[in-house]
Amino acid sequence: MAGKGHHGGAWKVAYADFVTAMMALFLVLWLAAQDSKLKEAVERAFRNPFASLTKQSVGIIPNENDQFAKDRTGHNDSASAVELLILRKLNEELLKSLMQESQDPDQKTVELDLTPEGLRITIFDRSHRPVFDTQSIRFTPYGDWVMSTLSWSIARYPSFDINVEGHTERGHPPVTDTYGEWELSSDRANAARRKMLEHGVLERQIRQVTGYADTVPMPRRKPEDEVNRRVSVLLRPQGPAKG
Repeated sequence: MAGKGHHGGAWKVAYADFVTAMMALFLVLWLAAQDSKLKEAVERAFRNPFASLTKQSVGIIPNENDQFAKDRTGHNDSASAVELLILRKLNEELLKSLMQESQDPDQKTVELDLTPEGLRITIFDRSHRPVFDTQSIRFTPYGDWVMSTLSWSIARYPSFDINVEGHTERGHPPVTDTYGEWELSSDRANAARRKMLEHGVLERQIRQVTGYADTVPMPRRKPEDEVNRRVSVLLRPQGPAKG
């Protein structure tokens, strides 16, 4: 009687091992049947797990109904499922870090937009809350805080390429006779690049820094609107290595 209930359980351990082995086999077979982009994403996740996935990640299987699943032409987008999850996580972090008291689009300083290209972060230089000193490439204290906060968050994800763009509104007064919208938009984009490098973003991540002057106004806005005075940072999946 003393031994009753204390034997006959060894089969449970063996069965659990068998089920685990079958699940591992299933995952290997499933991965072997996937396309090269998903395989590359899984490989990156194992090689650098802390940069690729977070505790909040829900997996690497793409959601076919997601807006990122297909690009404008209906073909699979270059962003893998893992990269999409990272961008979503970064988007959530930035929304929390840059809590803005106003939800009015005409009052916000920062706009976050998940697009088929990647995560676009737009920093507006508004009159009521300037990011730059007037007609200058120097950040205001508020602008310095915004760029520093963005940079700290972006620096945690070194697996993305970064494009930086500077824009002005049409009719922006020139600083001097030889220094106008093209120079100012280019130099402000470069100022944003330097600020990101100062706060931990890797130099190899910066792929393009461009000034567009007033040639690319915001959608559905007049070229003269001050909302066009902005710096845009695009985080996108890294392209294939060359060579």
